[in-house]
Amino acid sequence: MKTLPLPGFAIAPSQLCFGTNMFGTAQDHDAAQELLETFFGGGGNFLDTAHSYGDWVPGIERAASERLLGDLLASRPRDSYLLATKGCEFDYRAGDFALRVTPALMEQDLGESLENLKMHYVDLYWLHRDDPSRPAAEIVDALIAAQASGRIRLFGCSNWTAARIAEAQAHAASRGHAGFAASQPMWGLAEPDRNVIAGYAPGAYYDDGHQAVHAAGITQIPYSGQSRGYFSKLAAGKTGEAMGTDIAGVYDHDINRRKLPVLQTLAARHGCDVNAVVLAYLCSQPLPTIPIIGASSAAQLRESMAATRIRLEATELRQLREA
Repeated sequence: MKTLPLPGFAIAPSQLCFGTNMFGTAQDHDAAQELLETFFGGGGNFLDTAHSYGDWVPGIERAASERLLGDLLASRPRDSYLLATKGCEFDYRAGDFALRVTPALMEQDLGESLENLKMHYVDLYWLHRDDPSRPAAEIVDALIAAQASGRIRLFGCSNWTAARIAEAQAHAASRGHAGFAASQPMWGLAEPDRNVIAGYAPGAYYDDGHQAVHAAGITQIPYSGQSRGYFSKLAAGKTGEAMGTDIAGVYDHDINRRKLPVLQTLAARHGCDVNAVVLAYLCSQPLPTIPIIGASSAAQLRESMAATRIRLEATELRQLREA
């Protein structure tokens, strides 16, 4: 994989960011180690985790992903990779889905994350979600203070609406600060049903106003970039329950079905499979875009990394977008 020089990043991040949300739960030490070695071996250097990852699985220690990732990275030079983690997410063990976006809770989560990761700093710290009832200024001020202390190098937001990002950026600018360096919206070729995702990504789908955020210079590091394999399943003739009711509920509608013939044509043109074109759709964007990918095996991860060699032209991007 190539790297993308970006302002503020100590080293240039790789074209893909590897998401480790299953580390410590579905992926044990050995499986996680193999995935990390595969990613680093393919030129990857950018990892993503969160303080809450794994907390939805009963019977395991809190922050399973961070803890395992800290163990696996302990012997690797700290300046050889970029690491992002997130705080201020729901407390899944409490189960009340109460918003936790306050300076005090951010400080608590960040401190615990650094301890779990066995690190003095993280390269990028995400607010896992927003609390629109509170002024953006208070949490931005807390992030700026954490950055000044050296515990985070850059900060960004996940699942924030474009309007709230604008509010936060205006406050940061009033302090002479650049504010959010990156945003993590939900974004992929398959458009999600907005009613279905309203509970976990309200207003945070890229096409719902985040183009302006992107154009303003905030790097996009989207999740669900491969649309959870929706198009590969559709190409295999799977629909509804056959592709998984959770996936079908989010993606299986006419807008996305119309994109499949265009995808298949482009896959044949570029000599690859449909899923590679889906990932190339994000990697080929004209503005800095680094999709977060997941993988259940080293072979699957290698396939995703190989997709970065495909570069779609502007006309091909438009064909996919407008299909």
